[in-house]
Amino acid sequence: MENKIDLNGIIPPIATPFDEKGNIAHEALAGNVARLSQTNIRGILVLGSNGEYPYLSEAEKRETVKTVVAATPDDRIVMVGSGCESTRETIRLTKDCADMGAHAALVVTPCYYGGKMTPAALENHFMQVADHAPIPVLLYNVPKFTNINIDLAIVLKLSRHPNIVGIKDSSGNVAQLGEILARVDDDFQVLVGTAGALFAALSLGCSGGILALANVAPRECVQIQTFLNDGQVKQARDLQLKMLPVNRAVTATFGIPGLKAAMDMLGYSGGEPRSPLMPLDEIAREELKKILQTAGLLS
Repeated sequence: MENKIDLNGIIPPIATPFDEKGNIAHEALAGNVARLSQTNIRGILVLGSNGEYPYLSEAEKRETVKTVVAATPDDRIVMVGSGCESTRETIRLTKDCADMGAHAALVVTPCYYGGKMTPAALENHFMQVADHAPIPVLLYNVPKFTNINIDLAIVLKLSRHPNIVGIKDSSGNVAQLGEILARVDDDFQVLVGTAGALFAALSLGCSGGILALANVAPRECVQIQTFLNDGQVKQARDLQLKMLPVNRAVTATFGIPGLKAAMDMLGYSGGEPRSPLMPLDEIAREELKKILQTAGLLS
């Protein structure tokens, strides 16, 4: 099986808004997708880390995918985070999401039995998923959550599978990105998962980025790539530096609660995170507001 897909561009890994009762707010979710799609993003990632996917039930995951697929314009792609702890469940969820209209699957490394996730185990897992998936598969390397970093040798082996079309690398390690780019074939698409490394990653040859920052600054993220494509390196660098404090705030500093609070401030539907995550207190909200104002995102 061989599936081709163009992932060149910026993809927001969208948040999942909840209503006052803690249920998924599907209308608000669709509204976020529609507003993001008014910018030049490449598409949407649903059920990513920023979507609080570990906190969603099986039924909620499927309903969320349906809502996002229905709300996404035909000229944009829908990528789904379909990775589960077992290979069997990953294949099942990937097939279900494909049936619902998803165009690609982002598969995170299984990590609960981390000590047993040897190179052979990871290779076998991803190969089986790719063999059975009816849509293209991307590897998702996010060591800060899984405590597993996919070894370069494994990436190279997996990149040769006709249905494994790329990788989202959220390690933040630019040297690692460079090593991958230097060794894989040109049609294997490498996307950076950390907006703080966007300028450097694109300069090295990454196809684009799947970035938390793109939920609150989609135009700016797209513009950084556009500047670089047009040879306007200084403009790209200056905009990257301007966005760094915002990216830090909605990732490392305040995390998903901060991302959702920032979305609310900017007119998207963020809302509160699902417990056990806690919403920001007023002091943190004021700090976040000042960061958005300084970056020119909030008047």
